[in-house]
Amino acid sequence: MNDLMVDAARRGVRYVESLSTRKIYPSIEAIERLQELDRPLQDESVDPLEVLGILDTLGSPATVASTAGRYFGFVIGGCLPIAKAANILAAAWDQNAALYTTSPIGSFLEDVCRKWLLSLFGLPPESGVGFVSGATMANFSCLASARHAVLRDAGWDVESQGLFGAPPVTVVVGEEAHASIFKALSMLGMGRERVVRVPADDQGRMRVDLLPDITGPTIVCVGAGNVNTGAFDPIKETCAAAKSNGAWVHVDGAFGLWAVACPTRAHLIAGVEEADSWSVDAHKWLNVPHDSGMVIVRNPADLRAAMSMSASYLTKADERDPWDWTPQVSRRARGIEIWAALRSLGRRGVADLVERSCRHAARFSEVLASAGYQVLNDVVLNQVLVSFGDKDTTNRVISRIQEDGTCWCGGAVWQGRTVMRISVSCWATTEEDVERSLNAIIRIAEEERKS
Repeated sequence: MNDLMVDAARRGVRYVESLSTRKIYPSIEAIERLQELDRPLQDESVDPLEVLGILDTLGSPATVASTAGRYFGFVIGGCLPIAKAANILAAAWDQNAALYTTSPIGSFLEDVCRKWLLSLFGLPPESGVGFVSGATMANFSCLASARHAVLRDAGWDVESQGLFGAPPVTVVVGEEAHASIFKALSMLGMGRERVVRVPADDQGRMRVDLLPDITGPTIVCVGAGNVNTGAFDPIKETCAAAKSNGAWVHVDGAFGLWAVACPTRAHLIAGVEEADSWSVDAHKWLNVPHDSGMVIVRNPADLRAAMSMSASYLTKADERDPWDWTPQVSRRARGIEIWAALRSLGRRGVADLVERSCRHAARFSEVLASAGYQVLNDVVLNQVLVSFGDKDTTNRVISRIQEDGTCWCGGAVWQGRTVMRISVSCWATTEEDVERSLNAIIRIAEEERKS
């Protein structure tokens, strides 16, 4: 065991040290070599050290270096050194974070993180918090809590009676709502298409002046940090309009909710504390390992009603039982890495991480615009949308940038235009990384423009 753990740590360190020099995306050859892993399961055992060596030799070259400072795709954060180290310790502990009984440390750290996060986000301190796999499951949990509350107020127990015969629930979303909202609605039996869509402006912000009249059980979903532009729906105004008519307001804050922890960006998310529920990722801007996110609900009883379960063989503690707050029962203790990251960074460290990312995004925007390329969004956060001309040219530039390997940026279609998305959310991104990436992007774009 000792030799195996030491060898794993050595290989891990070597991999991390290689990130500054390797290409961001794996080579075709490295991906093709993965076929060597696809073989019939043998009859006899294999030495664990040999297995680890095979995994490293074939697996490491075929990874995407998304934890490097030059990866700008999909709003994927990196991994803080302390979070990576805590993850290694957590793997050794191998805690089942279902109950206090199965992991006192897992339960206790979640409760500490609950208090820290609510304070950091400026949300009601009595709110219920669950630690889930990411924003999709957080949205699911928040909307399950919302469904419970609005139907309860209409005299219906959805957990006991289901949706058959229940009063209809109206769900209002912005035109640019994230796909995970619709996935959550489909899993909850409320339907992807049975929604009222509110038009958005040119930055993707929901037009609060076009909110429909609200009557009966209603859930209104707003976005904090558009996945393309970084823009924020008018949360304060939406809360005022919706909650005065008895609606539940949910904030999808996968990465944008972290803006409230940064004094220079907090104005973008004014009024967020007035909502009823919030979803947020930790594996994005907090830079902890995947998979990690939080569901936050103002009234903890609503979250527990939607999530909790019981059985005669399960020991119920007086302390916090984590499974009361999440869809999962057996799961890893995600609070370990979150606690380590927050304890290491502190409030100023979190604010600096957010501000540095936004500053890097602004630099990308400034230089690319000066070079004659069109930036399509107001760069208020960490997202940049750039067009290199027509659809085909932009797609060729994106493809060549990805093949070049200096950095990695993804593509999208924004309001009818093909664009390249630059998402900055990694602690490891430096000014040198930005300039090196800009040089590569402009070089490739200029070559395409001249061809």
